[in-house]
Amino acid sequence: MKKLVFFSGLFLLTTSSAFAQNQQDKAKEEQRLTEAGTVLKEVLGVPEGIPQDLLSKAVCVAVYPSVIKAAFGFGGQYGRGALLCRSGADYKGAWGAPAMYALEGGSIGFQLGVQSTDFVILVMNQRGAESLLDSKVKLGADASVAAGPKGRDAEAATDVYMRAEMLTYSRSRGAFAGVSLEGSTMRPDEDANERLYGRRVAARDIMHGSVSAPSAAQALVSALQSASPQNLSTPPANNTQTQTSPAAPAPTANTSNPSTNPTTAPTATSSPLPGSNPTTAPTAVPPAAPASTATPPDPTAPTATSPAPAPIGGQ
Repeated sequence: MKKLVFFSGLFLLTTSSAFAQNQQDKAKEEQRLTEAGTVLKEVLGVPEGIPQDLLSKAVCVAVYPSVIKAAFGFGGQYGRGALLCRSGADYKGAWGAPAMYALEGGSIGFQLGVQSTDFVILVMNQRGAESLLDSKVKLGADASVAAGPKGRDAEAATDVYMRAEMLTYSRSRGAFAGVSLEGSTMRPDEDANERLYGRRVAARDIMHGSVSAPSAAQALVSALQSASPQNLSTPPANNTQTQTSPAAPAPTANTSNPSTNPTTAPTATSSPLPGSNPTTAPTAVPPAAPASTATPPDPTAPTATSPAPAPIGGQ
């Protein structure tokens, strides 16, 4: 009996401690979401910050609060954050639930010190978003990345977001030279997603609406929804290419009609002459008229032979 009580108490103690640990881990992820919402609000409130035009064309936004950077010559960084995408297969809907993501790797360049930096990354097209949903992505190699223009600089760099799949913005709480995200990697943090949502769920499923946003993410989601309620990107770039291709057959349709182009008519009649089209043969007879005028002298040839009786008269 004592053993039963002992093992029952041990089981309850182990279960309660595991439950308490899970709650602590979940609280950490919720705190990270809260910090991400605060960072995004502050960054969007900067007058010369992220241009509204670029934010309205982004399909996803990643926020990494307090990324730790440590460097003495060559830099390294490590951080945890959240990625939010617009809902819908074409990324045209409202902002969905966040998926937890990790940012880690090294950056090349002279750097000095240990620094905590906030990062905001705009994903500008569907290809960049799809590359992030399943696997680890190396920035600058697997996905093109560039430093995002700020404020009025966006007007002078309108082609930047057309070439780059991701635009990065940083806010540092201290001096740090040579900050760069190129060479770093982004990957779904599956363990953090499990702690946050209470079950194993893939980042792609989160983005496609399999779970609802937790209460800790409300500030983050509402900040994006109020700042950029609609996706204003213009996909007609692909439509113009598909519309120009049907325009190409138009000249071929015109050239195929011989009646509209007088220059092609002689070439069409010249080729059927040796063929089997008798209607075109009469059209070729007028050019042969000079040959028929040469035949009249032939009847005169017998008249030319009439002087032959002259020698008979001479006898």
